[in-house]
Amino acid sequence: MIRLIDVYKEYDNGSKALKGVNLRIDDGEFVFLVGPSGSGKSTIVKLITAEESATEGRVIVNGYNLNNIRRWQIPFMRRTLGVVFQDFRLIEKKTVRQNLEFAMRVIGAGRREMDKRIPYVLELVGLGGKADAFPNQLSGGEQQRAAVARALVNNPAMIIADEPTGNLDPARSLEIMTLLERINALGTTMLVVTHERELVNRFSKRVVSIKDGNLAQDVQKGGYQL
Repeated sequence: MIRLIDVYKEYDNGSKALKGVNLRIDDGEFVFLVGPSGSGKSTIVKLITAEESATEGRVIVNGYNLNNIRRWQIPFMRRTLGVVFQDFRLIEKKTVRQNLEFAMRVIGAGRREMDKRIPYVLELVGLGGKADAFPNQLSGGEQQRAAVARALVNNPAMIIADEPTGNLDPARSLEIMTLLERINALGTTMLVVTHERELVNRFSKRVVSIKDGNLAQDVQKGGYQL
């Protein structure tokens, strides 16, 4: 569960990114976080992943209170999250399987666990036959599927997809969003940050809109209206 309670964020340069945001995302939800560039979407993601700290208010992520979390606890908190980026961020000199192995080794997974988990996850994202391919041998859509697999491989409670379709054409974008919907149906909480109005409106999901650092709209099953 994610909770932002009366959260303000002011950066050192005086920029007020968030102005008293209250947001709750329960386990198992699928939420679109939308808004124009500079509205505060990225700041919310940075607060949830503990890249930034709130100036005021409380941030709670999967049982961790980030207001008083200790530095050594942050890696454990981040293990409850999987993050998918717009630019994929795959390691170019490693195969798809090796990219996933790297992610699992970071948390101390053993060979037996990797051999069991990785084939399952690759099949789930539709890359069962691409385990030995390098990123430059994959299409853009396949690279993003590999990035989703990497985010999923350690079985996080929640996946944050930050503009996951920004580098994809409309058909591939729809495929990735459908994949995220399927993963959510298996029990993983999903937060998708995007500005793609048409894509959001194709899915009947909760839509949270941020505008000028404020929560402007929270619709349980509605379209992107702003």
